[in-house]
Amino acid sequence: MKEYNVFDFGAKGDGVTNDAVSIQKAIDCCFENGGGTVVLESGHIYYSDSIFLKSNVDLHIQKGATLKATSDIDGYFRPNKMINDPKTALIGNPVTGKPSFVFIYGYKADNCSVSGDGLIDANGHSFVKRKDKYYVTGDFYPRPTVLYFECCNHITFRDFRVKDAPFWTLHPAGCNDVLIDKIRILNDLDVANSDGIDPDHCTNVRITGCHIECADDCICLKNSKGNSEYGPCENIVITGCTLISTSAAIKIGTEGIDDFRNIIVSDCVISKSNRGLSIQVRDCGNVSNVTYSNIIIETRRFCPDWWGTAEPVVITVLNRDENTVCGKVSNIRFFNVTATGENGVLIHGNKDNYISDVVFENCRITIGKSSKWDCGLYDLRPCLDYGVEKELNSGFYIKFAKDIFIEKSEVNWLETCEDYGHALYSEKADNIMLERFKGEAAFDGYESIKIN
Repeated sequence: MKEYNVFDFGAKGDGVTNDAVSIQKAIDCCFENGGGTVVLESGHIYYSDSIFLKSNVDLHIQKGATLKATSDIDGYFRPNKMINDPKTALIGNPVTGKPSFVFIYGYKADNCSVSGDGLIDANGHSFVKRKDKYYVTGDFYPRPTVLYFECCNHITFRDFRVKDAPFWTLHPAGCNDVLIDKIRILNDLDVANSDGIDPDHCTNVRITGCHIECADDCICLKNSKGNSEYGPCENIVITGCTLISTSAAIKIGTEGIDDFRNIIVSDCVISKSNRGLSIQVRDCGNVSNVTYSNIIIETRRFCPDWWGTAEPVVITVLNRDENTVCGKVSNIRFFNVTATGENGVLIHGNKDNYISDVVFENCRITIGKSSKWDCGLYDLRPCLDYGVEKELNSGFYIKFAKDIFIEKSEVNWLETCEDYGHALYSEKADNIMLERFKGEAAFDGYESIKIN
C-alpha cells in the first residue's frame, strides 16, 4: 500500500503551524491515486483545522504523534453546508444528531480508516465552561464532534487514542460495516455530552476491545432525528470493553425514531459509573432482540446534574413529550451479570405500553451506599410525565411490565441507606416469574418480595 507522508506536502508538525492544508493535500493525492496510507510521523504535534477523509484512505497516526484540533471554531467543517443540505442549518440542539461542526469528517468515504497508536487531542476545553465543581458544559451549542462519518461503507477505526472531546467523540451515522477496534477514549468525567462512541442509524457494527472514560455515555446506539433518512440501527456487537461513565456505560436511546434490533453485548467490565446498561425508549422506535452476557458492573452516583441514580440496569419506556407515542421493548436477555452499587435494576414502562419479555438469568445484584448523594431515587428523565422519582430502592423495581422472568438470581445488601427496601418490588405488572430467586429485604419489617 502506497504511503503519503504529510511532510512531503508542506506540514511542519511543530504544534503551532496550522497543518490542515498540508494534511488535506496528502489525503486528496492519496485518494486521487486510488488509495493508500497518509502518515503522520511520530515525534510531532500536527495542529490542524478540520480535515476531510476520503474513500480508500487510511489516516495513520503513528505512536508518538499527536493530531491536535484547532481552538478556533471557524476552522471546523460544517457538514450541512458541505453536502448542500439546507434543512440542517446550524443546529442548537445537541440531540438532533446532525453535527454542525466536525474535526475529522467523512461523507460517502467508503473503505476509509483511521489507525495507528497515536493521539487525537480534541482540544475540548477551548469550547466549554465550568458550571459547578462536578459539571462542565458548553459555552455554546453545538460544540464540535471529533470524528463524524456519514453514509460510509466498510470503515475502520483502530488502535488510536482520543482525549478531551468537547462533544461526541466518534459518531458514525448511516454507515454499514463499521469496525471499531482497540481504541482508547479518555475524556474528562465532568464535560457534558462528551460521549465516547455513538453509532447512529448504523448496521453491522463491531466495537471490540476498547477502553472508554467519558462524561455522558461511553457507547450509545442512536437513531437520531437529524439522520432519519438512514433507517434502523441493527446487527451490533459490543465485546471486550472496559468502561467508565458519568451517565450510562452502554445505552440504547434516548434518540430513537427508528428501530434497534439484533444487538449483542458481552464480556465487558463497567466501573465507577453512574449507570451500567440502559435502554431508554422515548421516541417511536422499537427495541428488540438484545442480549447482554458476562458483564461486571460497578455503579455510584456522581451528582444530580447527570441522568441516573446508580442503577446498574435500566429499561424505561416513556413518551418524550405530548406529541410522541413511544415504541415497544421486547425480547431482552441478561445472562451472568454481576452488579455492585448504590441502586438496583429498574424496569419502568407506562400504562399504555408495558415492557415485555425480559429475562434475567444468573444475575447477582449487590446494593450498598458509597457516595454522599441521596438514595431512594429513580431517574426517569427525559420524559413527559416523570422526573427523578422518590421511591425505595429495591434489588429489582418493576412497574408497567409483563412476562419478566428472573431465574437463578439473587439480591444482597452491603452498607444500607434508610431508603433501601425490597429484594423485588413490582407494581402494575403481570406475570412476574421467579425461579430459584434469592433475596431478603434491606430491613426487618419490609417484605422481601412485594407485589402490588
